[in-house]
Amino acid sequence: MFKLSTKGRYAVRAMYEIAKAYPKGVTLDQISANQRISRVYLAQILNRLRQALLIRSFRGPGGGYVLRKDPSEISLYDILEPLEGPVCIASCIDPTEGCEEAEECVIYPIWEKVAHYIGCLLKQVKLSDLLQIETEEDKKKLVNKITAKCV
Repeated sequence: MFKLSTKGRYAVRAMYEIAKAYPKGVTLDQISANQRISRVYLAQILNRLRQALLIRSFRGPGGGYVLRKDPSEISLYDILEPLEGPVCIASCIDPTEGCEEAEECVIYPIWEKVAHYIGCLLKQVKLSDLLQIETEEDKKKLVNKITAKCV
């Protein structure tokens, strides 16, 4: 079925670590150790996030990564889109591919709605929301909050 890539999942975990340190920075080694992600793979992911202007990198002693914006301004969608591309559950709704038969297709509006719903959910969750989770109850409250906004 539909599956988020390892790269996307690791990107969210890395951004969570960077957000925890905000407004200060965090090193590649700290993120790697805390999230148990290979340094080499993590460096590739962080480079993509830097190119997407979500983080800044600093070299030298005290170097590392810092968010470019407040955690309340960065959504899961903002993190995932540069790595995964737009939410596209079927090739026919992919803006780069399209479909000549979309208007006649009985299922096309369903795929479009599902993709919209997924995008809506991802846009609702901010890094600041993740930073506030301390208990299982907090997780449930966040899930209920975001699903209500996308109905």
